[in-house]
Amino acid sequence: MNHFFATPTSEWNNNALRLTPLGICTVAAVILALLLIVLLIRYRESHSRKITTKQLVFSSAAMALALVTSMVKLFEMPMGGSVTLLSMLFIVLIGYWFGPYAGLMTAIAYGLLQFVMEPIFYTIPQMLTDYPLAFGALGLSGFFSKQKYGLIKGYLAGVLGRYFFAFLSGIIFFASYAPETMAAPIYALAYNGSYLGAEAAITLVLLAFPPVSKALAQVKRLALEE
Repeated sequence: MNHFFATPTSEWNNNALRLTPLGICTVAAVILALLLIVLLIRYRESHSRKITTKQLVFSSAAMALALVTSMVKLFEMPMGGSVTLLSMLFIVLIGYWFGPYAGLMTAIAYGLLQFVMEPIFYTIPQMLTDYPLAFGALGLSGFFSKQKYGLIKGYLAGVLGRYFFAFLSGIIFFASYAPETMAAPIYALAYNGSYLGAEAAITLVLLAFPPVSKALAQVKRLALEE
């Protein structure tokens, strides 16, 4: 399998793998399948009404903004993870607009897209935990889409979900990187909490401003208009 879908690389260390072009195409096919599932879900939820071009545009724009802002790193950790320009918020918005199923599927697709941007991994379980599961958790925002202060609640749920999987990956796959003076679970909590907590704090401060929250509520109304 190593030379078919992935090949050894020394970019991390001798145990790391990089996707081959065929492997990248396979992941891209999975992303496309997930997005098609999202469209099917939206079709069924709308009771056989056509999905509007506006809804597709809003989802595509949010995902594109998430990808672009994820490249604007305000701070980058030495072994992965960074504080980005509000990139998690844009994925959370999709769940907030269209509900949990569309939110989760789109967030999982986004996680795989992040993996394709730097397709290096150690094992399949590690890759699944760090990408589709961790980023997919941002889609939990959809469960709060109809609640008061749903965006803030959904954002917190999504970030905490991503934090959980990042912590899980840390103690299962990267425990050896913990300093000798610190237990691996404590190190994983502190390391992942530092960058996720910083970005979450910046985003929540921004969302607390009434003009911002009102503007995003208006965007949601526009996104859901038929």
